[in-house]
Amino acid sequence: MELQKLSNGNHHHDAAVEGGIPPEKEKFLQHSDGSKRPQFTDFEGKTSFGMSVFNLSNAIMGSGILGLSYAMSNTGIVLFLILLTCIACLSCYSIHLLLRSAGVVGIRAYEQLGFRAFGHAGKILAAVIITLHNIGAMSSYLFIVKYELPLVIQAFLGQTSSTDDWFMNGNYLIIIVTVCIILPLALMKHLGYLGYTSGFSLSCMVFFLSAVIYKRFNIACPLEVFGNYSVNAAVPEDTCTAKFFTYNQETAYTIPILAFAFVCHPEVLPIYTELSNPTKRRMQNIGNVSILGMFIMYFFTAIFGYLTFYENTEAELLHTYSKVDLLDTLILCVRLAVLVAVTLTVPVVLFPIRRALLQLLFPGKPFHWLRHIAIAVCLLFAVNLLVILVPNIRDIFGITGATTAPSLIFILPGLFYIRIIPTDQEPMNSRPKIQAACFTALGFIFMTMSLTFIGLDWMSGEKRSHGGH
Repeated sequence: MELQKLSNGNHHHDAAVEGGIPPEKEKFLQHSDGSKRPQFTDFEGKTSFGMSVFNLSNAIMGSGILGLSYAMSNTGIVLFLILLTCIACLSCYSIHLLLRSAGVVGIRAYEQLGFRAFGHAGKILAAVIITLHNIGAMSSYLFIVKYELPLVIQAFLGQTSSTDDWFMNGNYLIIIVTVCIILPLALMKHLGYLGYTSGFSLSCMVFFLSAVIYKRFNIACPLEVFGNYSVNAAVPEDTCTAKFFTYNQETAYTIPILAFAFVCHPEVLPIYTELSNPTKRRMQNIGNVSILGMFIMYFFTAIFGYLTFYENTEAELLHTYSKVDLLDTLILCVRLAVLVAVTLTVPVVLFPIRRALLQLLFPGKPFHWLRHIAIAVCLLFAVNLLVILVPNIRDIFGITGATTAPSLIFILPGLFYIRIIPTDQEPMNSRPKIQAACFTALGFIFMTMSLTFIGLDWMSGEKRSHGGH
């Protein structure tokens, strides 16, 4: 049969077969030699192992990295390391469940796994969750651009206060950045092409980490700016003492912060689609390497940031450095690097949303440039409008993050595995199925806990600023 590509740049394509069999009805084709290596006949991937690692690492790395030092200040070093390790391992296991499910049915699209597991309702649910989560992520990145880029321009001009000039207005700046940088990258046909920008984005975050380590040895503690200490004021003895275990009312937010920082699951299957020589083992190794790299970067960022400011660490690490010296050249360069990193991450996050919308609105249609471009333009327009018109959407991020993050990491992969893996291969009382069920239950517990704490915050009238993905 003749295969036609259905692509929004990163995913699976439909087979034009007699009878109009939709992609979700296609059968998984084994090798003629009878081996069990997954063989997907819908698309020939060409993206290398290294580029795939760059893309997935870039998808993992989010704005949450700026809040990790704050999270450590509310847990202590040892407890933070334990939680970080657990979340990283659970993310690797979640990728294993997705790849195992995809390998059985020969599908490499999150929404189509939902269809195989629960029919059209599962397909719609998966598409909606991915869309909501990634729109929230894109909005958080553009919010960083909106509030940080004017400060960078202000520092470059040597000014200590903002002006009313148009180039100091964050709303104008995000439109310029979107049109000149994000949109051209989002119009690329394949996600693999973004491997180069993803690599550069990661190098910017490595520079950010290097600056955090350097500043640890160049900023004295305690700082007089914290608490407005006078020269002769008494400073508590434990102000500059690292804590290994600690607990306060902010500690409960650490798990959501860490979970959001490892969400990459909507991008796993699209990256798998474009991988050269695609096998489950090869893609799992890409996931493991990416998560391990981000684990190391997250931990070093958190610990050196924490050991610089200790209990005075703020929810957004760069803001804490600004209190030391607003015009610090190194921190200025770091701000610029972070801006570049989050800007180059937006197109990677946009690809799964476009795939989800194509799956919902144009199922079975071949690739068409007009649809490809129109969806990208509409998405970026909507996200820009959201960031411009809504002054504070922390509550929206809180709700979507508390529902979509556990759904993507825990609940959906576990449910897909239970429903898709045939019972003649693995009965419901088998160890893998029981593990997947427990994994799903953990997601519901996490969701309930997160929503409970958000509700308590709302009832108490407190507005906290926490890191997100």
